[in-house]
Amino acid sequence: MSTHLSRTPHRSAARPVPVGGSRLLQAAKRAMDILLAGAFFLFLGWAYALIALGVLLTSGGPAIYVQPRYGRDGRIFRFYKFRTMAPDADALLARHLRENDAARREWEKFQKLEHDPRITRFGAFLRRYSIDEFPQFWNVLKGDMSMVGPRPCMFAQKELYGPYWAYYCAVRPGITGLWQISGRNEVSYRRRAAMDAEYVATLSLLRDVVILLKTFRVVLGARGSR
Repeated sequence: MSTHLSRTPHRSAARPVPVGGSRLLQAAKRAMDILLAGAFFLFLGWAYALIALGVLLTSGGPAIYVQPRYGRDGRIFRFYKFRTMAPDADALLARHLRENDAARREWEKFQKLEHDPRITRFGAFLRRYSIDEFPQFWNVLKGDMSMVGPRPCMFAQKELYGPYWAYYCAVRPGITGLWQISGRNEVSYRRRAAMDAEYVATLSLLRDVVILLKTFRVVLGARGSR
């Protein structure tokens, strides 16, 4: 994989293809999304219910965390995760970053913390194996997200995309993507944005399948998770 941080990825002038792929490719990608997300709920709906119950029993309600995120074309959608943080998570983070210079620098670079004071014990387990992402299969069925794509961007992270923002907006954000199979939280946010742009510029259904298969290996090994 060649990710160029010095310039915005582009397609060859000899084969002009719309950013985000042709209509046929977009339709095929959407069909695969519906098939895989539907299969998840058909075969693993029972696990989804048990995890929600676990969140409720270990840290109270609600079991699902909802946050507005940027989606395709910059539209805002409701992003779902199993709640892994304490109820006063925002206040805990603000205080931690205010009192810890190293943590503040880590947050500015990765937008993640290795030792995050907001995360509950059960939440840490869910995050380690990306189980907290399961509610996003519903986002996929709704059409807010795709199985593969850039991770949904928070409002505060938009400016970090810089020249790559148009690439982010060209596709639906994904449950997994190049970032997840390339180090996850060990990768800086700036490099992550460049990876997203490269993914969009070279979009293909076969590559999506490869990313999905590699994601299983990464998640099972809990590599780069926080």
